[in-house]
Amino acid sequence: MGRQPSMRNKTRFRELDGILLLDKPQGLSSNQALQRVRHLFGARKAGHTGSLDPLATGLLPICFGEATKIAGGLLGARKAYDTVARLGVVTDTDDAEGQVLRERPVPPLDIPTLDAALSALTGRILQRPPIYSALKQGGEPLYAKARRGEAVHVEPREVDVHAFELRATDDLLDQLLGSEKPRLLRLHVECGSGTYVRSLVRDLGESLGCGAHVTVLRRLWVDPFRDPRMWTLQELEALAARGRHSLDACLLPLEQGMVAWAAVEVSDPQARRLGHGQDLTGPFEPEGEVAILDRSGRALGLGLVDGQGRLHPRRLFSWACAQPAMAPSPG
Repeated sequence: MGRQPSMRNKTRFRELDGILLLDKPQGLSSNQALQRVRHLFGARKAGHTGSLDPLATGLLPICFGEATKIAGGLLGARKAYDTVARLGVVTDTDDAEGQVLRERPVPPLDIPTLDAALSALTGRILQRPPIYSALKQGGEPLYAKARRGEAVHVEPREVDVHAFELRATDDLLDQLLGSEKPRLLRLHVECGSGTYVRSLVRDLGESLGCGAHVTVLRRLWVDPFRDPRMWTLQELEALAARGRHSLDACLLPLEQGMVAWAAVEVSDPQARRLGHGQDLTGPFEPEGEVAILDRSGRALGLGLVDGQGRLHPRRLFSWACAQPAMAPSPG
């Protein structure tokens, strides 16, 4: 029999810069979704800005090409989720994909009791991440150790929970009326980097005395994309059939992903000096990490303003480093 052609070599990759707001489907890991999108666009370089569990759906910003240089900033941004918690059942993964560890009766609950429990998990809190997570210990993800049956100890860490709120009470009213349906709570979460919604729901269940796990999780937005136009894989596949020019129309420019940084504007001569690794004396402000823009508003990359107002290039985009050389001079 003749050799079958390899599917791996079918994608023709290209240089591509921009940000895609993907609506990740349930059942795919963030990396699996990333690779599907990367092959659709034929992007040589791509990365995502914060993992979503396979169970989860919703906003997963994908950075192509030079946009990967700002992915770290987006990774640490504030995020919002809607989730459904099932009370009375604890799983080893803290979500519906795990094995049930124990079941407990759900005590009588009322709105004030729930609000008090949610309030106690709001603000700057200590949280223990799930043992089934991508956090690394000794260079290995925790989930790999847990799947081998090894004992996994995770230290609590501080996280920011800006909002943890009850959004629907239908299931609560059902249980007050004696319904035998699963005890479900629909919740809204707004949080900072490193916060696990699964852990919030687990800890909420423990505070209510019955345990809980996540059955539904959807990410609504990630700063600075508060009202995102997300694209599903099905929509992208339909556009890909019409040609990559149709796909490219879905991309956002890098500048839209940089609005969280304070902006510093530089002249063309200053841009050339930055592009060749030279600092600018300024003085520039504010102090800290900044977005560097040229006079036309085009982003050149990220820089750092020190305490003396001097601007240091940090992560510049390729076009900022492609300017003709210029003799050094004071900024």
